[in-house]
Amino acid sequence: MTEHLSTPEGTIAYELSGEGPLVVLAHGIGDSRHSYRFVAPALVAAGYRVANVDIRGCGESSAGWKGYSRTDIAGDLVALVRALGGPAVVVGHSISGGAATIAAAAEPGLIAGVVELAPFTRKQSVNLGGLFRRKNYRIGTVRLAKVLLSGSVKAWLDYLDLAVPAKPTDWDHESARIRATVSQPERMAVLRAMMKSSPADAGVQLPNVRRPVLVVEGSADPDWTDPRAEGERIIADLPDGVGELAVIEGAGHYPHTQTPDELLSLLLPFLGRTLTSTAGMDHA
Repeated sequence: MTEHLSTPEGTIAYELSGEGPLVVLAHGIGDSRHSYRFVAPALVAAGYRVANVDIRGCGESSAGWKGYSRTDIAGDLVALVRALGGPAVVVGHSISGGAATIAAAAEPGLIAGVVELAPFTRKQSVNLGGLFRRKNYRIGTVRLAKVLLSGSVKAWLDYLDLAVPAKPTDWDHESARIRATVSQPERMAVLRAMMKSSPADAGVQLPNVRRPVLVVEGSADPDWTDPRAEGERIIADLPDGVGELAVIEGAGHYPHTQTPDELLSLLLPFLGRTLTSTAGMDHA
């Protein structure tokens, strides 16, 4: 059942399930909480209270927000954790990985840990050499540029076809759902606004994170010429001992959709270590 958190700018939709320590799931651009459809039930079954969120402007959350930066999204996530009585581990995909970083730096009493899935958490630049060396990076960059410049629904779906190299069994239904959503002008406008937002606001907060961070990359992610190297750069910008990196072989930009079992094998031990050590945390 969808619940809503009211904020001064709009409403954030989320679904709350299960009992136990709190885990917040936040998706990437052009998507909704449905992207965690394979992960959320498994976390509930493992004994966690799971808040699966439609980030601002997406899914059943309201459109028409003033901004769509990672800092904006982080504020929403912090407000939700506070309303639900944290602490919580925040799992953030892509843009929400950066948002989770900002939330953890700003509110270490509320955010017990962060899992970043294929995150955009550092300032980016197009790798010109990589455009020639790595075909999927070149194709993905061109398709995303078409979305950014013209709002092409077809280009976004073509990008997803590349970003999820091995499709789940429900992909035909899922891609049709995504097509219907991003075909709405207000939702495509949100997607493009998020694409324009810089990860630099998250990058400057990496040194300020004190809670545990798990970065998960897919080896076949077309968004980088070398996904492992991107993950290593994030870890290097965190304080010593805070971050750990895992790379799922063959996964693209959506490991929670393409390889949920492999992701859960990383996620569950991290949650067990992180949330069992939060009993004394001050989350007032």
